[in-house]
Amino acid sequence: MTSALHLEAVRKSFGNTEIIRGVDLEIPKGERHAIIGPNGAGKSTLFNLISGRFPMTSGSIRLNGEETGGLKPFEINRKGLSRSFQITNIFHNLSVFENVRCAVLWSLGYKYSFWHRLDGLRDARLRAEEVIESIGLAHLGKRPAGLLTYAEQRALEIGITIAGGAEVILLDEPTAGMSRSETANVVELIRRVTAGRTLVMVEHDMGVVFGLADRISVLVYGEVIATGTPEAIRANPAVQEAYLGGLHKDAGPESAEDAHA
Repeated sequence: MTSALHLEAVRKSFGNTEIIRGVDLEIPKGERHAIIGPNGAGKSTLFNLISGRFPMTSGSIRLNGEETGGLKPFEINRKGLSRSFQITNIFHNLSVFENVRCAVLWSLGYKYSFWHRLDGLRDARLRAEEVIESIGLAHLGKRPAGLLTYAEQRALEIGITIAGGAEVILLDEPTAGMSRSETANVVELIRRVTAGRTLVMVEHDMGVVFGLADRISVLVYGEVIATGTPEAIRANPAVQEAYLGGLHKDAGPESAEDAHA
């Protein structure tokens, strides 16, 4: 069976600084996969390579068997991959409904169709309402997105990420900055809306990681040092040494990854 994502010998350098150092990773279709590692390990850079925001220095990335190297982010998105960001990325002045409707238009075939009135697109309205219902924001559909709470904005961004029907979903720290109850709600939301899809997430909350992921990859200094089930990762001596050895400490804003993420 074709993998959803297949990374082979992926490298990324900024000047003389190599951030991603030969990553090999294969993620089967339908798997929930977490990428963990200390700050500065290259996690966000790796996401930017997969989604096309950064070009690779060398290597190969295949989405559903198709090479994506050299494609622009919107081209990769149209091939079935969608992502969220660490910093909430929504249209604050548009309503919740309008945000989601924007995300569904291309997948419904409207593309650059300037002669259609948005209010007359019944299929777009129904699809947007379905997504808003699935993320628990139906009662807030008319509210400007900028007036939502932080947790509601993160839920909206997840809704935008799935709205186009992408088969592969990348979530970058989806529960960052949330309370325990908010985190529990978002974890349940992620589990529900990614059913039947491939999920790849970067997440620092180990409770979220071990509760959601089928498999986990550990990235340290731009290299994957281990991949396996949550149980195998817990017991892996190399992973224990990486974290217990102090690599979990903040690398600070001077790291090359922070400068370019």
